[in-house]
Amino acid sequence: MLIRDANDADLEAIVSIYNAAIPGRLWTADTEPVTIESRRYWFNAHQPGLPLWVVEMDDGIRAWLSFQSFYGRPAYHATAELSVYVAPSRRRTGLGRILLGRAIGEAPRLGLRTLLGFIFGHNRASLALFTACGFERWGNLPRVAELDGVERDLVIVGVRVPPA
Repeated sequence: MLIRDANDADLEAIVSIYNAAIPGRLWTADTEPVTIESRRYWFNAHQPGLPLWVVEMDDGIRAWLSFQSFYGRPAYHATAELSVYVAPSRRRTGLGRILLGRAIGEAPRLGLRTLLGFIFGHNRASLALFTACGFERWGNLPRVAELDGVERDLVIVGVRVPPA
């Protein structure tokens, strides 16, 4: 297993893993598959400032983690939102925990002091994963999303990272 910065050749696998998460209605607010072209701007925005990592295994890219700017304003420069996606065949194998652990460990080098996650309230597995990695529940936005006619809460989790 190799965790590395994503490159252009990885975008197809990243989109495939993301699209595999959409039907479950647990991990993303997108309700229809996205295209590679529609994700290119997002992909390019990660370089060089906030990384996008992939987990490469013998059988290809099986997970990814992205750091994204929080709120896009200068005062929040030391805060980032994390997103973690794991291929269906590799869920519950520890890849998410490994990626979150690395993100926390690398945060000081990236100039980050606060990491956030935005997780649907009904996504118990992701809430448990982030909690196991030291994140705490910092907020709840009740019924702000609607998935297939069902209103869903969005939970905000966060962790403070000691400076380097």
